[in-house]
Amino acid sequence: MTDPDGERPAPCVRLLLAEDQSMVREALAALLSLEPDLEVVAQAARGDEVLPAARAHSVDVALLDIEMPGGNGLDAAAALRAEFPDLKLVILTTFGRPGYLRRAMEAGADAFLVKDAPAARLADAVRRVLRGERVIDPALAATALADGASPLTERERDVLRLADGATNAEIAAALHLSQGTVRNYLSLAIQKTGVRNRAEAVRTARDKGWL
Repeated sequence: MTDPDGERPAPCVRLLLAEDQSMVREALAALLSLEPDLEVVAQAARGDEVLPAARAHSVDVALLDIEMPGGNGLDAAAALRAEFPDLKLVILTTFGRPGYLRRAMEAGADAFLVKDAPAARLADAVRRVLRGERVIDPALAATALADGASPLTERERDVLRLADGATNAEIAAALHLSQGTVRNYLSLAIQKTGVRNRAEAVRTARDKGWL
C-alpha cells in the first residue's frame, strides 16, 4: 500500500489473530488480509500461545477469541495489557454474553464484537481502536446494562467453575478450603443466581458470562 502521494509505502496495521478453530482462523485471516491497510502477521490456536506470539512479532492489534484451550481470551487479554500497554485488544466471541463484555472491559479490551459480524465491520473496528475509540457491539452493550454486574464474588466463581463435575471434597482440596466453606459458597451462589441447585447455578452463571 502507498500513501496518497504515491511516493512511499504506507505502513500496514500488524495483527495477531487468536482463534482455536483452524478453519475460522484461516478464513478470518484471509478476509482481513484483503484489506489494503491490514496484515495478519501472527496466529495462535491456544490461549497460552498468545503472549509468546505477541513477543515474537511486533503487532499493533490483537484479535482474541474468548473460548480457547490453554486459557481463554480474557486471560490472554489481561496478560497482553500488562506486558504491552499500548497494544490494542479486540475480543471476538460466538457467545454474546453480557458478563463476557464486563470481564473483557475489566481485562483492558478496546473492542468487543461477536464473530458473526461482517469482516468489514471487524476491519473498521480495528481502525477505530487505533484512533483511540472503544468499539462495543451495541445490542450486547444494551443487554449488559439491563442485566447489571455479576452478583458473584471471585471466590464464588472459583467454586462454581469446579462445581460442574467435582465433589465438594474435590473442590475443597483444589481451593484449599474446608468442605463447610465450599457448601456455604455454593449456597450463596445458588441464592444469587435465583435457581434451585448447583447445576442450575453453574449453567446460569455460564450463560450470563460470569464464569
